[in-house]
Amino acid sequence: MSEVTITKLSSKGQIVIPKTLRDILGLKAGEVFAMFGERDTIILKKLNLPSDKEFDELLIWGSNYAEKKKISKKDVLKAISEMRKKES
Repeated sequence: MSEVTITKLSSKGQIVIPKTLRDILGLKAGEVFAMFGERDTIILKKLNLPSDKEFDELLIWGSNYAEKKKISKKDVLKAISEMRKKES
């Protein structure tokens, strides 16, 4: 469902998402968003970040995977460096 609303930019650079839109989208205080801006358009995308527990489980899984595949810290740092060179 699309909802068009109008809001203002405050003197502190804040924009309020109107309650009707927050309710429709199920948004709560503390939600995290990515923002994209181009010309006269701003797009907000709600991010579904993992919980601390999920993040810890992912770290454990990654460590176990790296150990099983014999991937060293040096290998990871080298791969990161190579990717950064490609992107620049």
